[in-house]
Amino acid sequence: MPQGTDGEFGDGMRQKTSQLALDFAASGEFREAQSEGLEPSAALAAPAALARDVMEAVVTSENMSRALKRVRENKGSPGVDGMTVHELPAYLKEAWPQLKQSLLEGTYRPQPVKRVQIPKPGGGMRELGIPTVVDRLIQQALLQVLSPLYEPTFSEHSYGFRPGRNAHQAVKAAREYVSSGRHYVVDLDLEKFFDRVNHDILLSRLARRIGDKRVLGLIRRSLGAGVMQNGVVCERYEGTPQGGPLSPLLANVLLDELDIELTRRGHAFCRYADDCNIYVRSRRAGERVLASVTEFLAKRLRLQVNREKSGVDHPWERKFLGFRIYRSSTGEIRLDVAPQALDRAKGRIREITGRNRGIAPDRLLRELRTFTDGWVQYFHVIRSPGVFVALDKWIRRRLRCYRWVQWKTSRRRARELIRRGAEPSQAWATVWKGSGPWRVSRSKAMSVALSNAHLVELGFHSLQARYAALAAS
Repeated sequence: MPQGTDGEFGDGMRQKTSQLALDFAASGEFREAQSEGLEPSAALAAPAALARDVMEAVVTSENMSRALKRVRENKGSPGVDGMTVHELPAYLKEAWPQLKQSLLEGTYRPQPVKRVQIPKPGGGMRELGIPTVVDRLIQQALLQVLSPLYEPTFSEHSYGFRPGRNAHQAVKAAREYVSSGRHYVVDLDLEKFFDRVNHDILLSRLARRIGDKRVLGLIRRSLGAGVMQNGVVCERYEGTPQGGPLSPLLANVLLDELDIELTRRGHAFCRYADDCNIYVRSRRAGERVLASVTEFLAKRLRLQVNREKSGVDHPWERKFLGFRIYRSSTGEIRLDVAPQALDRAKGRIREITGRNRGIAPDRLLRELRTFTDGWVQYFHVIRSPGVFVALDKWIRRRLRCYRWVQWKTSRRRARELIRRGAEPSQAWATVWKGSGPWRVSRSKAMSVALSNAHLVELGFHSLQARYAALAAS
């Protein structure tokens, strides 16, 4: 990142981000909110708490260097201009002085985002908006400055896209609520949340904390930059496209108002981005809460609740962040993998181990490890090792099935079985039997030739073994 004239700001400016946060924390409005036992977010309405000169903090050499490093680490596809993350440093060497000047003057105009659609886990398509790498860099630099300003004020019940917070904390908190006797959940699903965010409402919430009009103008222009599809730019009047670094923070800023309202009413709830669960003690109370919160969201934030996906039920009849809360035979409240999450995982494993893929076994096992290691890492907080044991058995059968198909001819199949330890008579009997690949995969000869230990040697990572290691640690 070119140094430019950042020295003019001095050492104090290099600490601008943390100083802005400290100024707010020291404000009378923030202390007053704390002393009254209110959520810190209530202080957002205080005009005197405005953060100014934010753009100077954004364009410092230190902040931009951190942003560039993060954008390169995240990789990602090019935007509408075709520039890749690898080309970005060379571009900045020439363009940074002018780019910095336009940011400080408040004249920078983001480019439209590139529309990309990806399948949603529950069916349908999710629309992503991919900004150019330059716009991703600027959004990341903004995020690094704005996040410390908002983090101290966000609700303790908000877990999504926040430093030091994660889905595991959310589901564990949900489990505690259920353990305390709240055996009904109001499962809120916001209809196309990221596509329906009202720009005026969002900017008004941002203006409660940010007094730098250049930053507010830049965010508004980013939101309204439009979407390019098939070479045509479509203007955008609502929504914050998923795909940019700043979108999660903007979502939390808007939905923090929901957190404040739920806290004011004394509700027990967990929110992860636009996924919110409220825990109550009776179905009647849940129905009442669902109706009132739906009305609040419509009137205050102009957000619609998806009535088909939302509802009131026992927690074990719903899912939350891929988990299911259930009551064991001993009455203990536990976490398990939701059936929908397990089905999605098996669907992905079927894709990786498809018998007709025709790729080398080591490449297949690498792809499989990448997926299953991450999956176990996410779900290791459950206390149901049987899930991982069953998946291990099923995956090993699919791997044996894959190798059987790859061997193709009867002669080669018999030879490979014998070479790997099967008795010749047993090997030839398996080949001559003429069974299909899936039935052969559980035969004695295949279990010997591709034993569990041998599959581990080839590179298969046992899900159960990884779960046991993570659970022990």
